[in-house]
Amino acid sequence: MGFLAWVGDPKVTRHLLREEGEVVVDEVRHHWVAFVRPSVEGLGALLLLVWSPFVDVNVAWFLLVVAFLLAAHAGWCALRELRDRFVITNMRVFRVHGVLSQHLATMPLSRILDISVKKPLHGRLLGFGHFCFESAAQEQGLRDIKYVGRPDERDLAIQRVVQRSGLRGPRVPN
Repeated sequence: MGFLAWVGDPKVTRHLLREEGEVVVDEVRHHWVAFVRPSVEGLGALLLLVWSPFVDVNVAWFLLVVAFLLAAHAGWCALRELRDRFVITNMRVFRVHGVLSQHLATMPLSRILDISVKKPLHGRLLGFGHFCFESAAQEQGLRDIKYVGRPDERDLAIQRVVQRSGLRGPRVPN
């Protein structure tokens, strides 16, 4: 396992209820569009670093500091997006995110009342969308999941798991 894979893995399997028979149906990472901003910042830092030897010494140190700060911010944002995972299991859905501290928000399948899939125009063109979960609770930590790749397939996977668990009632044949 490489260093980036080791640092970027939030280790979702340790949050599973193995004794109860919980298994992962789908582990959703962010779509590549979520990494555009950190990539642009990193490119800007690289350009400042390349440009700094060609300017006055009194200005070059400032450009180097700005390039370092920009690169650090880009790395932090990329790592934050990389460690943000949305997991669908046969019992619940949960989200694990955070770099230094980790936050876990979970919702049992029985509490999901409605799932809204928002696909802006550029999301439809590039293949991503945003999930909005509605439940009986007013505020929960698992409301908005942004930059989900293949959102229609993921929505159908959640609906399938909910249906198979028997929470929506029996299927009535036509």
